[in-house]
Amino acid sequence: MMFSKIIILTILIAAVTLTSCNSSNSNKDPTDKILADTFQGKWGYINSDGQIVIEPQFNNAGYFHNGIAKVSFRNKDGFIDKTGQLLFGRKFDSARDFSDGLAPVQIEGKWGYINNKGEVAINPQFEGAESFHQGLANVKVNTKWGYIDKTGKVVIEPKSDLIGQFSEGFALYSVGGNTGYIDKTGKMLIEYQFQHSWWFSEGLAPVEVEGKWGYIDKTGNLVIQPRFLNADLFSEGVACALVITMTGPKWGYIDKTGDLVLDPQFTWAGTFSEGLAPVKVKGKYGFIDKTGKVVIKPAYAEAQSFSDGLAAVGGSEN
Repeated sequence: MMFSKIIILTILIAAVTLTSCNSSNSNKDPTDKILADTFQGKWGYINSDGQIVIEPQFNNAGYFHNGIAKVSFRNKDGFIDKTGQLLFGRKFDSARDFSDGLAPVQIEGKWGYINNKGEVAINPQFEGAESFHQGLANVKVNTKWGYIDKTGKVVIEPKSDLIGQFSEGFALYSVGGNTGYIDKTGKMLIEYQFQHSWWFSEGLAPVEVEGKWGYIDKTGNLVIQPRFLNADLFSEGVACALVITMTGPKWGYIDKTGDLVLDPQFTWAGTFSEGLAPVKVKGKYGFIDKTGKVVIKPAYAEAQSFSDGLAAVGGSEN
């Protein structure tokens, strides 16, 4: 009888141990391993249903603009269409996203621009170059930044250590460590006064004042007082902002009055585009809608906002 009880007790302990092990493993979503095996540290593209439409194969990936995206390989950059096909039959030393019909590319150490046929539109001649916005692009000449038009003509002389893209007729411009805003002629619109700032979007721009972030309007007046640890651009009526919570800094979303519309809960958050925004939860990236509902489960090591119906996502090698 005692022998039987020992056998039964041994079986019960084994069963509990097995159940415990299985319970521990069940905490790991099997899709995590599937995605890790699929991506193997590479970037690909998904649609708004979360389906992979361009297989992971790139070292990095940019946004689609009019059906073309910049992607990175081991030592070169190139451009693909929405089927993942390499365009223009070549790769570049480095490149930026297409915008306004042109893309910056680096050839033999100098930056120029190509059109959407892959033809050189502005000869490589600059130390640095960024994408065109509202007809102008920032370029670097003799260690300073200025602006050119689409013919390559300098329209604002390179004099600044830091400048930004034009948006809504304004561009951030830095002199002496502070930033302000200029128009397309180089005229000062908002004086240099901010520690850091971003470009205008939906009529407002995030600015840093005394270590906190708020928002100004186009007259330079603070319309959302600086109280955030960090802040991003407004898009689709909301912006993500970093605030202190009981569990530490978290990202949430605010409206144009500065009120929270989605509670701070994310370790990282991106801008809304096409109704969705990338967010980071428990070390993984997924996508939410404007109600905060998870639409694409957090499962990726990296993610960018949607553009042209696709979003670039990256997977971990682990």
